[in-house]
Order: sequence, then C-alpha cells, then structure tokens
Amino acid sequence: MNRRNFLKTTGMGAAYLSVCGSLTTVSCSKQATRPNIIFLLTDDQRWDALGCTGNPIIKTPNMDFLANNGIRFANAFVTTPICAASRASLFTGLYERKHSYTFTKPPIKQEYILNSYPYFLRQAGYRTGFVGKFGVKVEDGAKEKMFDEFESSAYPYFKMVDGERKHLTDINMDRAILFIRSGNQEQPFCLSISTWAPHAHDSEEEQYFCPIACNELYKNVVIPEPELSDPAFFEALPEFVKNSLNRKRWYWRFDTPEKYQKMVKGYYRMISGVDMALGRLITELQKLGLDQNTIIILMGDNGYFLGERGFAGKWTMHDRSIRVPMIIYDPRQPEKARGKAINEMALNIDLTPTFLELAGVSIPASYQGYSLIPLIKGKTTKWRSEILTEHLWDRDDIPQTEAIRTEQWKYIRYLKHSEYEELYDLKNDPNEGVNLAQLPDYFDVLEKMRTRCDESFKAIK
Repeated sequence: MNRRNFLKTTGMGAAYLSVCGSLTTVSCSKQATRPNIIFLLTDDQRWDALGCTGNPIIKTPNMDFLANNGIRFANAFVTTPICAASRASLFTGLYERKHSYTFTKPPIKQEYILNSYPYFLRQAGYRTGFVGKFGVKVEDGAKEKMFDEFESSAYPYFKMVDGERKHLTDINMDRAILFIRSGNQEQPFCLSISTWAPHAHDSEEEQYFCPIACNELYKNVVIPEPELSDPAFFEALPEFVKNSLNRKRWYWRFDTPEKYQKMVKGYYRMISGVDMALGRLITELQKLGLDQNTIIILMGDNGYFLGERGFAGKWTMHDRSIRVPMIIYDPRQPEKARGKAINEMALNIDLTPTFLELAGVSIPASYQGYSLIPLIKGKTTKWRSEILTEHLWDRDDIPQTEAIRTEQWKYIRYLKHSEYEELYDLKNDPNEGVNLAQLPDYFDVLEKMRTRCDESFKAIK
C-alpha cells in the first residue's frame, strides 16, 4: 500500500499533511496569553520505538514532527519502570520511595495531591482535564481537586460507541478533542491524555490489539532479532532473576521466531495507532486556531523489553526498562531553537516542575525533579551528573531493585539479594551486555558506585 492510499485508508491524511507543512496554519486573536499544555503519556513505549530516534521500521510521522520541530530529550528515564509508581511520580514530582505509591499500596497521600501539577495549574486558572488510563489511586475527592473534567478508560481495546466498533486509543482521542472544543479559548487549558497503547492485553492470547487502520502496517517487514538474544545472556543470570515475571511474559510473546515477529509488529502497530490519533489532535488544534499557543509534551511511562536478555516487560534497572521517549514541542520557540536533541539525562519527575514553569506557576521546594526549561533555553551549564532509579513493589516475581546511573557507569543492586550486583561501563558497553561486578579490575569502581548509591538514596527519602 503506498503512502497516499495508506493515509486515505487510515483517515489520517489531513493530520499527516498538517505535520508536513501542507496545511495553512489558522491564527486566532482569542488565544490565551498563557500557553495551553497537552501531555500525551503512552504506556510501555520505549525510547527507540519512534522514527525520529533512528528506528528504520516503525512509522510515527506525527511524533517525529513534534521532535523535528521541538526538543527531544535523547536520554530520558523514569525513576521507577512500572506504570503505577511512574504515574504517581509524574503527578507529584517525587521518587517512589518518597510518595510511597505503587500497586497494592494505599492511595497517594492528600498532601502530595495538593502539590500535583494539575492541582497547581487549576488553582492558577487553568482548565484541567484528564482522559485515559489514570493508573493510580487517590483519596475520595482528590480527582475533583485536580481536574475540571475527568474520564478514565480501561480494557478491552475495542468497544462499541454509538453503534461503531472503535479502538480505545481513538475513543480516548475523541474525548480529548471534545474537551478542547468545549473550552473557552480565553482560558488556558492543561489536558493530560494517557493512552493504554501500546501496553499488551496480558490476559489475551493475541496480546497486542491495534486500530483497524494499522492492521496491514509492517506486514512485509522482517523484524531483526533483538540484541542480547543469545541464550547465554539469560543463562548468566541468577535464579531469582531468571524466575521473574520478565521471563514468564517472554514465553507469552517472544519464545518462538514466529511469535516474536507477530508480537513486535503488533507492538509497533499500536504505537502507530497512537501516532495517528496524535495527528488528529494536531489537526484539531489548527482548525481551532490553538496550534500556535499549545505546547505538546510526549513521554512514555516506562521502557520495555522486546526479547532482549530473554525478557518481556520492564521492572529492571537496565536502560531498556527505564529509558523512554520525551519530547517537548513548543510552537512559540524561535525556529532556530527547534529540532534539537538534548543529551543531558532527564527524568519523568522533571516534567512536573516543567509544567508549572511553562504556565508561570511557582515550583514548590518539595519537588525532587528539576524544570527542563533552562536546558531548553540553553541557560544552564550545570545539570545532574547521575540519576537514581528504583522498583520497590514487594512481590516474589519482580525483585526489588535500585540503581545509580552516570554517563559512564551503572550500578544495580537487588534489595533482598545482596549477593548479586551489576556494574556496566555504558560508554564501552551501551547494551549492558558485560557485567563487570565480579571482575577484580573493577572493584574500585564498584565500591565507589556502591557508596554513591548509598549516599544518593539517603538524600531523597
């Protein structure tokens, strides 16, 4: 299918043209002075699962447009690679061990909700909305404090809406567009859109369900074998890691070459479905004359293994689990400042203060992330030289883990298995294929990273 027929079939021709510059931008004198903010959070989208990162297979023209005309953070990470804790961190600007929320835990404390970015923006006069996968528990009445309009969604991926079978991604975007249309253009808005895609439907044999328009995508493509796919990488792991949920789900998705091809293509198709929905959103902003004053921020809630190490899922402290796409598209920026990739390490908790600074709202001292605006404007020569990541959910098949990562080194340890550590030289081994922790030549580095890990985690409690 050629590109013209593909766009016609998907109904996304206008959206694709809009990002390629073939539509005339509509201006509107009623646009609010303060920018509108749209935060699009995808589920399980790893950092390289979009075209602008150099992925030669996946087609994401609208995400690529945001990157090519905005700022892409090439080294963005989540502090905890699981949806519940990661989303709690995004709302609160805090590490998991500080906000203490993940699956099976009590709701996020009210004091943290009253420091969340939706609450602050709503108090500052923004109309706030949420659509999609909320992913966290909050106390009664908390959502009403955070959002003017709130609509959550859940599986299955296909539902009947007014007699039409629709994919959940498209249903969520329909609601998002309705929120934008129904507002007063003189009042700025902050809309958080959280897609379920490309998360697998774990209880279903098919796993990945894409919009019908994406069914033929990648049909004639052969997906290369994953890096670190040699069984020796898996066999070198300790038993408590071998028996983790990452391995269980590998059998669901990647344990045969045929299944691997099918599942990765399904994963890519779901991301392309989100991209098409994003194109609809961009076109709608143009039609309403809001495109020149609306900032769009894209991020994934955690990374994802696609067969590497014999794994499927996330939860570990390896880069494939914690590294995510992060793009800030601000049409108000001068043209010469657009299309850049920033290499400094950014965290999901950095977006929380960034939202507030974009809206002109004071950033509370309690936030543990840093606004990204100085990096975007090139006004800072100092930035973090290390990041901390953790996974504290206490269950037998997902080991509790914490790690420290610098530009060169990564140190990983398991809280209930002190006998096993990992150390990687990221400059010479970016795939984290050679664990140096047991090699005598690296004992000094190992000890320094242990000590630094101790000190750094104590500082964020």
